This record gives sequence, structure tokens and C-alpha cells, in this order.
Amino acid sequence: MTKIIMKNLISFILLIPGYCIFAQVPAYYNGVNFTLSGLALKTELADHITTTHTTPITYDEVWTVLQVSDLDPTNSADVLLAYGYNDADGSVFNDRTRIKTNYGGSSGQWNREHTFAKSLGNPDLGTSGPGSDAHNLRASDVDMNSMRGNLLFADGSGNAADLGSEWYPGDEWKGDCARIIMYMYLRYGLQCRPYYCAVGTTNSVDANMVNLLLEWNVEDPVSLLEENRNDEIQSWQGNRNPFIDNPYLATKIWGGTPAVDTWGGVGLEESEQLFTIYPNPVMEDVFYISVSDEKIDGISIYDTAGKLIYTIHPDVVVNSKVSVQNVPSGIWLIQVQSENAVHTQKLIIP
Repeated sequence: MTKIIMKNLISFILLIPGYCIFAQVPAYYNGVNFTLSGLALKTELADHITTTHTTPITYDEVWTVLQVSDLDPTNSADVLLAYGYNDADGSVFNDRTRIKTNYGGSSGQWNREHTFAKSLGNPDLGTSGPGSDAHNLRASDVDMNSMRGNLLFADGSGNAADLGSEWYPGDEWKGDCARIIMYMYLRYGLQCRPYYCAVGTTNSVDANMVNLLLEWNVEDPVSLLEENRNDEIQSWQGNRNPFIDNPYLATKIWGGTPAVDTWGGVGLEESEQLFTIYPNPVMEDVFYISVSDEKIDGISIYDTAGKLIYTIHPDVVVNSKVSVQNVPSGIWLIQVQSENAVHTQKLIIP
């Protein structure tokens, strides 16, 4: 019965004129050359988010912004608290949510957490300019914020935790933190080098970048909260965080394990000739990848929200047979990466 329903759903979707599961590139990015990659794309995006940052907000105004930008998507009376994880154990320290009007500097309230800690900037970010950029500021429990202090981010697992001399932001928040730090680096340059704020191996493309942040960008996909924040903060400041709009932009700049390309290969049109995936819809849980003069470095399958659900060993050859018997029926995004290109397309498993 499930297979029949899915086949009918697929038939319906394929008949919708112009149907596409990829998001459109926001008009905000008009004029940005997405055929660039590496540090050239970094410079292009940095220039764009800087010139469109037309209305700096004050540190006091941040209170007002966060009461809207950080709202719990399931309850508009509450804000979501960065690093929080438990509303049910009686402790307010680790709360995941808090009434939006209960803010300030006292225990049990929420306050303004600088994801890229003020004192870690060189020079210090202060409380204006980079120090009041709402893209960097999150609602957080007062005591949780104090415990994090200016500890550098480091790898961990589970809930947010003090690792001694470092800080793990928690499985739910690590991608948020990574994308914020990437934004701060582009927007404020060498004042906000990522290695000032996170520990781990340095990136081969850019020694200022920490590979851990690229990993977090993949492992913790963009949430509805992040999307809402991006829209609300743009309405105040004028600019956006491009890594929330498309996490794959980080891959285009710094490499590493590919994040999902939510724009469906923007700026990579040449890759359409390098990979062919067939049959699609797949038949009997099998499809083939035909490759033109390229070695496959990675194959990933995502749901349409951008969450990585399955990886396939890249050691495949031209016209190779790929089994997806462990992937449920549905409409997915498959991303095939080589050294020079990335191909992303819809994959239908009846």
C-alpha cells in the first residue's frame, strides 16, 4: 500500500508545471557570481554582505530583535535558548525555551550571547558594530551564557557542555554556531578569524578556517529557527547570512565533506554534463551513475529539508551500480561530488 501511495504521489508531483524541490536563489544575491569558488567566492560574498549591511543596530535594540528573531517556531510566547536542551527537569540553567519577555541579567532570565565571543575578536568586538551585529547574537540563559563565557568551541557530542578549557555547544546548536562564525569571518575579516573562536585542524584552502566548523555545518543542517532569524535580521540590518541560505556555499569556498546544496547546483551548471543518474525513479532499489572523465569523491543523500540521511562509499566506477535498498521510499536530494564539480538532483525511490 505504501509503495502505491508513493507512486501516486510521485506521479502527481511530476505533473505539476515547473515543480522543483530546490529553493530559488533569493533576490538578495542578485549580482553575486556563484560560478566562483574558493577564496574568490569568499571575497565576493564578503563584499556583498558588507555593502548590504546598511543599518547597524544598537546593542539595546538587540533585545527587541531577539524577541522576534529567536522565537520558538512552535510557540510564539517563547524564545529558543542557544545551548539549552531540557525544559522538564526543574533546572532553569539548561532550559531550551524561556518566555520571551523574561530577559535581563538575573539568574533565570535570558540574555544576549555572542556566539563569536566579544573578547575573542582581535580587536575585541565591543558592543557596537561587530559587537551588536544581530547575526552573531542569540538568546541564551544567563547562567549558561556565563558558563560558556569566552571558551573556544571544540568537538563533543550530546548536550552543551563545558569541556574544561573549551565549550561544546550541543548537537542541536553546533551547526548554528558554525554558520554564525563563518558569517562573522566574512563580514569582519581578520578581526574574526575562525581559529580565534574554535579549535581543530586548519583548512588547506584558508588557514584561518577550522575544519570542525565545516563538519558541524554538514552534521547539523539549517533549522527553521535559523531561517526565521535570517529573515528577521535582514529586515533590521539589511544583510543576510549566506551559509543559512545555502550551507553548500561553505563547501564551495573551503571544501570538505559537501553540505547540501539547497539551490540545486547554482553556479555549477557545467557539472550537469559530468554526471548522469539513471533510471530515475530508481528501479528495484538500484540506480547507476555515469561519469564523464571524473573520479567520484563522495555520494550523499539528503531529505528535502537538507538533512543528511545516507552516504554511499565513493569507490564507484564509471556506469557503476548503486544500491539504495536501505533508503526509504520518497523524494530525496542526491549529491555527487568530484574534485572539480558537484551535481545535485532529485532522486525518486518508489
